[in-house]
Amino acid sequence: MDFSFDFDRCRQFVENGNFYSTAGKVTQVIGLTIMVQGIKGFVGEVCRILLEGKGPDVMAEVVGFRDRQVLLMPLGDLKGVGSGCKVIPTGKALTIPVGADLPGNVLDGLGKPMSGDGEIALSRESCPVDRTPPNPLKRKRITNIMPTGIRAIDGLLTCGEGQRIGIFSGSGVGKSTLLGMISRYCKADVNVIALIGERGREVRDFIEKDLGEDGLKKSVVVCATSDQSALVRIKGAYVATTIAEYFRDRGKKVMLMMDSVTRFAMAKREVGLAIGEPPATKGYTPSVFAELPRLLERSGTSERGSITAFYTVLVDGDDMNEPISDAVRGILDGHIVLSRKLAAQNHFPAIDVRQSISRLAREITSADQDQMAGEIRNSLAVYEKSEDLINIGAYAKGSNPQIDRAIALNGPINDFLMQNVTESVEYADTLQRMQEILKKDTGEVK
Repeated sequence: MDFSFDFDRCRQFVENGNFYSTAGKVTQVIGLTIMVQGIKGFVGEVCRILLEGKGPDVMAEVVGFRDRQVLLMPLGDLKGVGSGCKVIPTGKALTIPVGADLPGNVLDGLGKPMSGDGEIALSRESCPVDRTPPNPLKRKRITNIMPTGIRAIDGLLTCGEGQRIGIFSGSGVGKSTLLGMISRYCKADVNVIALIGERGREVRDFIEKDLGEDGLKKSVVVCATSDQSALVRIKGAYVATTIAEYFRDRGKKVMLMMDSVTRFAMAKREVGLAIGEPPATKGYTPSVFAELPRLLERSGTSERGSITAFYTVLVDGDDMNEPISDAVRGILDGHIVLSRKLAAQNHFPAIDVRQSISRLAREITSADQDQMAGEIRNSLAVYEKSEDLINIGAYAKGSNPQIDRAIALNGPINDFLMQNVTESVEYADTLQRMQEILKKDTGEVK
């Protein structure tokens, strides 16, 4: 038996090994900000706050530095944290477990299962939450159509695989219901749905009513409700994006839906103001406008797969020019505007096609479809311009051929744009319906 001892290997282990741990202590807690003395860290590093028998450890993340002290914000509840509590840095940023077994599960804002025994059966690999967007020169061009099953979108606001579109509206106009329809009827391989800052009551309603059993089977739902800390709501958006990236990197066609980007921005504003960042437009800190493109640019195409993304934006006071709406609209590849006026007329989905646009529609659709979409938009514009005259009976039929045609087509076009929640429409059927509408009054396809 060989009892030889490798002294060189032992010496290398002793020289390079780390045989001590660094610990700091809590010196002050103001609001959600924890000030810690005695440790060095980096922004994004996760630390453990030991409560010494008062409860489970509290996980927190480094968000800044002040006067040689480290500023932490909790990834959970602050209950039990007091002056003098020991703080242990982990030396790592937040990571989440990912795997092919994720569809069909509901996760919290930190990527942990919210139902069952807290574990998912299959083996997993870890992935960092904070990642950089793909190299722009390595992104594949968008050439294929992503059917959503919604006539108004497929026909007039056609979306491509890897396109990023915003859904803009005030509260209670039907954003969540529209997202549920897209998740059930779209032709994606996997759905990743992020519910950021939602009411706790609405989460189960969305999963059972809007998403449904069939939709959940191919979906991963990430939920960070409004009662959770601002940092968890921010991480929820990044966790969902990371999961979508995992499936994209394996060649899948992924549909990412986030409701809503506005609440993500509000959470980021809370963190910025808490650590002393100066407020800018409407109280939003400069880091909010720097963080939005970092989040939104991570979706899209890559060398292997694609993430088609729909981001909802909660428009403050129905003002489409408020800061977050204006910033997001400039980053994305199109926007869908939901109209409160249409919603009040029981018009669902309440998509105002004249105010909405898909920047890639002309590049991915045929010339015939582009012409038909233009005809329908023009007809709606002519009718709206003359609507008051028509309603009071001041318009005489035959005075203007364009107005006559707009009156004839208005009913069929509105019927085309309205769709039942349980109705799924194939892309080819949408195009055929558009042709049939434009045959009216002329007897030929336009």
